[in-house]
Amino acid sequence: MDIRFVTRNVELADELKEYMERKLSKLEKFFPKILDNQIVLNLSRGIHTVEVTSNVNGVIMRGEERDSDLRKAFDIALKNLERRIRRHKKYLVDRVQLKTHDVSFNIDEILADMSKPAVEEKDEKIVKVKKFPLRPMSAEEACMQMDLLGHSFFIFSNAENGSMNVVYKRKSGGYGLLEPTD
Repeated sequence: MDIRFVTRNVELADELKEYMERKLSKLEKFFPKILDNQIVLNLSRGIHTVEVTSNVNGVIMRGEERDSDLRKAFDIALKNLERRIRRHKKYLVDRVQLKTHDVSFNIDEILADMSKPAVEEKDEKIVKVKKFPLRPMSAEEACMQMDLLGHSFFIFSNAENGSMNVVYKRKSGGYGLLEPTD
């Protein structure tokens, strides 16, 4: 298992680095196919932000926490990541046992959301760009990936029709699916 450390405004002591590596290696008891990990440590205004990202056999999972104590922030971020890995493993076991995993989408709700007028946005700059591999998957798998990352939306290539789709969390609960039309 490969572990990369990215530090911003933080001096990482060797003993703390070994502690983090030792704790992170214990994740393999949940899922033996963890390809690589990245730990991002940031200090801003006296608050440490720790983001632990793992590539679990092609599925990206992330745990993040903020605290004044670096070690405590890492421990909680790791617990968040462990919870997501356990949830993913349970999903895979259920999927194999049931052979189906159905998430129902209400088309009327999705169309109603799409017909709402867009809110005018201020002229803001792009502050971050993320690049990620685009893999074909079902809408249900995209919802699971979105939950594992802790995001409110997820862009994916639909395995059924090959088009670019977006799944998102609805404020009223449930998920929405955006499909482009000709």
